[in-house]
Amino acid sequence: MSRSARTARSTHIARAAATALVLALVAGVPAAALAADGRPAAAGSAAHHADGRGTLLSAVPVALLNRTKTDAYVESQGFDVPGARYATASYRITYRTIGTDGRPTTASGLVSLPVGGPRELRTVSYEHGTRAEKKGVASTDPDTADRAVAVMFAGAGFAAVAPDYLGLGTGPGHHPYMDIGTETSASLDMLRAARTFAAGHGRTLQRQVLVTGFSQGGVASMGLGRALQGGTDPYFRLQALAPVSGPFDARGAELPAAFDGRLDPAIAAYYLGYFTTSWNRLHPLYGSTSEAFLPPYDRTVEQLFDGSHNDEEILGALPGDPRKLFTPAFIDTLQHPTGAFAEALRVGDSTCSDWTPRVPVRIFATDTDRDVAIANSEHCQAQLRANGVHAPLLHAGEAGHMSSPFVAYPQILSWFEELRRG
Repeated sequence: MSRSARTARSTHIARAAATALVLALVAGVPAAALAADGRPAAAGSAAHHADGRGTLLSAVPVALLNRTKTDAYVESQGFDVPGARYATASYRITYRTIGTDGRPTTASGLVSLPVGGPRELRTVSYEHGTRAEKKGVASTDPDTADRAVAVMFAGAGFAAVAPDYLGLGTGPGHHPYMDIGTETSASLDMLRAARTFAAGHGRTLQRQVLVTGFSQGGVASMGLGRALQGGTDPYFRLQALAPVSGPFDARGAELPAAFDGRLDPAIAAYYLGYFTTSWNRLHPLYGSTSEAFLPPYDRTVEQLFDGSHNDEEILGALPGDPRKLFTPAFIDTLQHPTGAFAEALRVGDSTCSDWTPRVPVRIFATDTDRDVAIANSEHCQAQLRANGVHAPLLHAGEAGHMSSPFVAYPQILSWFEELRRG
């Protein structure tokens, strides 16, 4: 995918979203929908982990849209779906979770609720794709398809829960990119906090959770589904899975594709630069940057992925090919991982292989994807099949990775509505 295509993954509508908020208020959507004092739910309404994980700390309203403005916002971000049945209210919540070291920390995320309608709501957990910029996530950036997905589901009457993961949004520290352990724990704790938040506003989140995610979030969605089915939370239960264009097999599919021409080389350099600098904090891959990165990038690459730079800035500062970014020795490490690195990849690549979903699964991908090779989704489907799970691999368009959500999510919305009807 070209650099210009990468930049064009969202339409710039921050001003329009702010205008929509004002118009929605004028249109008379109940003011109570924006009350967000973060108070805990009544005793017994939500269970939390003994160490405080999932405790709601704060809630801030970020958008209130009447039905017309909900439709306009979702459409402006590129989604062609039926008209919203409800006005929508969206909030940024902050909650307690754990870090990569298992110690307490905080994270943020977006909760979008329908205004009006049934008191009890079916929940959709949406796991977002790669975001290098800290503020470029659904809870803090109105100009993102990630927020539009949440608003789309809320407009259809679902409670939409979209975790930012660790280190993004208002969360402290660096984001541990592609770390399935904390993607899962942050997502699970977000569900717990969202349950408390909803109860404080007179709504009940039903036990069944419909889980979906795009790109990085495709893997995260499978990890969350595994945890929910395994009973990690005493309340929530998995109902269905719909991952989109996920890098499910980094070692067997994505890393080889980054060097054999199947991926756009500039995008491969971006992903691998992010992956390497992030994983070096978790699973030391190099002692000094010069061991992994060629000059002059060895002096700048870690700063590029510090959370303060957007994709356009990062792509502009990196070479257009991973072979010009990494040393030959480190390319060999990526292509032939051993030891602790190989084991960490095995864990990250296990979300389709080491469990047997007992719920419907639909995988979405496109064979024109030059960000995340379709071999990832094919391998996931094959691993699930080996475990006795029928998971159809469905077509997500012909326009590449960043366009696949716009094809997949109208289908996923329709499917989730069918499942809700029973």
